[in-house]
Parts: sequence; structure tokens; C-alpha cells
Amino acid sequence: MFGFGMPELIVILVIVLVVFGAGRLPEIGGALGKSIRNFKNSSEGKDEIVIKPKGEEEPKA
Repeated sequence: MFGFGMPELIVILVIVLVVFGAGRLPEIGGALGKSIRNFKNSSEGKDEIVIKPKGEEEPKA
């Protein structure tokens, strides 16, 4: 994976934890996932992009 070994990935993870804190990591991961999903949808030619205000959750079945 781009020449990164396990020690390099651990160092990057520690730096991210120090900069953002453990509480914000789920928010960052969710935002990254939504970004990737929207990019995939737009590259497939779909015109719809999912944008939801903060705090609005999807209904649970």
C-alpha cells in the first residue's frame, strides 16, 4: 500500500489522534465515507448527492 509498512501507519495514526483527538475520529471517518460515496455516485453519472445537516440521522428500521 504505497510503500507504507506497519510502523509508518502506526506513526500516522498516533499523529492523527494527537491532532484531532479520539472523540472526533468517528466524525472524520463518517465524513470521509460520505465523501467517497458521493464521489462514486458522481463518477457513475448519478446527479443526486447526499447532503444531510448535522444532527439529522437516518431512521432506523
